[in-house]
Amino acid sequence: MASIMNITWFGHSAFRLDFDGHAILIDPFFTGNPVFTGDPGNASKGISHILLTHGHSDHVGDTIAIAGKTGAKVVANFEICMWLASQGVKHIDPMNLGGTIEEDGFSVSLVRADHSSSDQNIPLGNPGGIIVKAPDQPVVYHMGDTEIFSDMALIHELHQPEIAMIPIGDRFTMSPRTAALAVRRYFTLKAVIPCHYGSFPIIEPTADAFVEALRGHPTRVIVPPMGEAVAVS
Repeated sequence: MASIMNITWFGHSAFRLDFDGHAILIDPFFTGNPVFTGDPGNASKGISHILLTHGHSDHVGDTIAIAGKTGAKVVANFEICMWLASQGVKHIDPMNLGGTIEEDGFSVSLVRADHSSSDQNIPLGNPGGIIVKAPDQPVVYHMGDTEIFSDMALIHELHQPEIAMIPIGDRFTMSPRTAALAVRRYFTLKAVIPCHYGSFPIIEPTADAFVEALRGHPTRVIVPPMGEAVAVS
C-alpha cells in the first residue's frame, strides 16, 4: 500500500515533493513568477534534489541560486546539466530521454514531451517529462510542458503513473480540453493536478475549464491552494 506523499504547488509548474524524509523540487520558478508570494528559501528548505523538465527560464527558475545555497543535486538532461555546471552548479546528475537513474531512496526517469528547450536561444537538449518512483509511494509524473501525443499510452504502460501534474495553459502547452482528453484516453490515474496556468495573462487564467472537462471521470482532480501541501497516497 502506498504511503503518504505531500505535494506543494508554488504556481506555474513549480512543485515540491516530500516523502519518507526526502524533499525534492521540480522546476523551481520562484523569482519572476507573478503568482509566487512565498520565500524561495522556505520553499527550498531541506531539499536534496532539483529535477528539471526542460531549459526554459520559467522552469529552470531559481535552480542555480538554490543549488548554490543548499548543495542540492540537479537532475536534468545532459545539455542542461552541462550548462548549469558552466554557471557554477557543483552537483549534477545528467540523463536523457528513456533513461532512469537511482538516487538515494527514489528513482527518476526522463520521458518524452513535445515542446522545446532553450535559454536565450541557447539550445538545451530535448524537453521531457519526469517520473519519480519510490518504495511504497505513488508513482508521480510531472509532464513538463507538452502537447498531447499518442505515445503517452506507452508512458502509462511502462511507468504506471498514479499522480500526474499536467499543463493546461494553452498557447505553449495543451489547452484544458486537450489535457482532459489526454487524461481520459491515455492514463488511469488516481489524481491529476493541473499546472502551467494562471501565472501570465496570455495563458489560461484558471483551472475551471479543465475541472469541468473531467467532471464525472474517476480520476480525482486536485487544484491545490498555492503554497499549501496536499497529501496523496
